[in-house]
Amino acid sequence: MPVPSDRLASVSIRDVASEAGVSHQTVSRVINESPSVKESTRQVVLDAIARLDFRPNRAARALAGGPVQSVTVLTSNTRQYGFAAALEGIEEATRAAGFALGVRVVESGTPGDVRDAVERAIEPAGALIVIAYDRAGIAALRAVPPDVPMAAMVETPSGDEAAGKPWVWFDDRKAARDATNYLLGLGHKTVHYVSIPSSTSTSQRMLGWRSALEDAGVSVPKPLQAGWDPQSSSQAAQHRLTRDRKVTAVLCGNDDLAIGVMRAMHQAGRAIPDDVSIVGFDDTPLAAFYIPALTTVRQDFAALGKACFAKLLSLLDANASQDAHPWPQAELIVRESAGPPPLPRQRANGQSGSVRAGTGAGGRPRRAPGTRSPAPAPAASSGVGPEQTRKTAKGVSR
Repeated sequence: MPVPSDRLASVSIRDVASEAGVSHQTVSRVINESPSVKESTRQVVLDAIARLDFRPNRAARALAGGPVQSVTVLTSNTRQYGFAAALEGIEEATRAAGFALGVRVVESGTPGDVRDAVERAIEPAGALIVIAYDRAGIAALRAVPPDVPMAAMVETPSGDEAAGKPWVWFDDRKAARDATNYLLGLGHKTVHYVSIPSSTSTSQRMLGWRSALEDAGVSVPKPLQAGWDPQSSSQAAQHRLTRDRKVTAVLCGNDDLAIGVMRAMHQAGRAIPDDVSIVGFDDTPLAAFYIPALTTVRQDFAALGKACFAKLLSLLDANASQDAHPWPQAELIVRESAGPPPLPRQRANGQSGSVRAGTGAGGRPRRAPGTRSPAPAPAASSGVGPEQTRKTAKGVSR
């Protein structure tokens, strides 16, 4: 009975194994003409291949083993900063090690697209690196056959989820917690959060933001969900944040969202940072050149990509050294977009409410009307230029 045409692209080596009543390793051996397979078993497998019209692909050949000489990166995105920078780091590391590199895009998170991408990504004598920063990436990570050598870049795992697994990640929870504590330390009563999509049901960045607020004993605003791009955060901020004068500090899930919120605040006549402080995540290449320059959490995705390849090498060669590419840590880069909260409005009689004349919140000198608060003074030995100072996530505290 002929196989419907819409099933041809989705027939896999595991379908053949199920049809023939053997393991997928046995199917792989038949495809690779291994002499270790009994003739009767070989014929059963070949008959199943014929019935399903299965076309042996590179996945079946790779499962047969052999020295690894190439790496294919499975990713759902090649344009967003984190994905693109990770690819750059992986490319540099594989080239230095003499490995060939390929990239396979997962078109969507649907089972068919994921399975097709994984099967096409597996090369003879090849290994995989999965960038699992969204749901499609997570699905691809789960679909990789256990026989294929693989390492992955993932969001911060929860609990012991990563135990024994070849994964690398940033500590998003700690980084978000430190950034929130930084804003609270400037005198803000609370911090709002604009979230990027998460590959898991519970975003570690959101958990870090929330835990900092709860530990400080301040109110926890409802997080604002956005996409990956500035348009989504700008629209979300217009509906929820710009009209509320109690909003004085916003942490954003990436720098693009931060730029969208800054635009929305500007259109609403609210100055950054005099009226609202904004902190981003990632430290994209343009972050230092916005006006005001963006305070943000730096995450070196290129370095993490190199660390992921080093992790893969350690699986392929027990003698391979991982010292050359230690996991990078997050840093808070302090620039101009965050400062103390605005002063209370003066009453008609000239009094300034609870803040003494001549001082701002916490006894700081009052800013002259119409002026922008100065950027924090640069660290003497930071080596990053006069427009910014650097703080490691470990050193930032409320």
